[in-house]
Amino acid sequence: MKRRIFLLSTTALIVSQALMAGIAPTATTEQAEAVAAGKPAHSITLKNVVIGEGIPKVIVPTTGKTAAEVLVQAERIGSNKDVDIAEFRIDYLDIALDGEALAKLGPQVAKALNGKPMILTFRTKAEGGATAIADEAYGNLYSTLIKAGFADMLDVEMFRDEAVVGQIVAEAHKAGVAVVMSNHDFEKTPATEEIVARLRRQQELGADVLKIAVMPHDAGDVLKLLDATWQMRSRYTDRPLLTMSMAGVGAVSRLSGEVFGQAMTFGMIGQASAPGQIEVTELRSVLDTIHGAVKVR
Repeated sequence: MKRRIFLLSTTALIVSQALMAGIAPTATTEQAEAVAAGKPAHSITLKNVVIGEGIPKVIVPTTGKTAAEVLVQAERIGSNKDVDIAEFRIDYLDIALDGEALAKLGPQVAKALNGKPMILTFRTKAEGGATAIADEAYGNLYSTLIKAGFADMLDVEMFRDEAVVGQIVAEAHKAGVAVVMSNHDFEKTPATEEIVARLRRQQELGADVLKIAVMPHDAGDVLKLLDATWQMRSRYTDRPLLTMSMAGVGAVSRLSGEVFGQAMTFGMIGQASAPGQIEVTELRSVLDTIHGAVKVR
């Protein structure tokens, strides 16, 4: 209970700072007016989960290194009522570069998730993941796994070779698989304008969900991320946003996202896949509290 009170008070503080800093501009565009009126952005439906409407959808990743470990984690994720979507992190696995083995394991993981949708992710070592991979091999691996047909959404890193990125996006869409395009900066928080530019570029590259994760050095960096999120939501896109400021000081961005336009957020069961993730039950409690407040504004 003490932790929940702390999370709520911290969230309220940083939202107040953001408002005093002028982060929420007057809603003058149609999208901004839609936000102010509580209307949904463009939404994506994965199985029975609607992304882009209402409370941010909670994602929990697998972190297992073996097939057996991942299947146990998938069962836990699938049976947890506070989780909306699973992220199957294949870069952690000891078979991370074996497309044939992954194509066999994927359907088993999907079955263990008990109907919850899956984001398939190979987080490259260059962006904080567990395994290094060349761009051509990255594209070939994803092509194999798209054909295997077990994923609902695919995470594609925007800073891979542009031809490879284009190929993956086209193949995913042809197969009916949505794309979340991503960028991760584990060193710093870029300027607000740069965050916005990267998210807009993801949209140009065909992403269905726009994602960026940045490392803050202070609360001001967190405000940059929240400002960029609101600018994207109110001025530049109606696509779902998945933005976050990492580590402890950035945890508030995972909680207050509905206020600024985020459609999804990450939590954890057991082991975190990125710094600052919050245990999923506590996360859900705070998200529900904020959602209730937003609904009555």
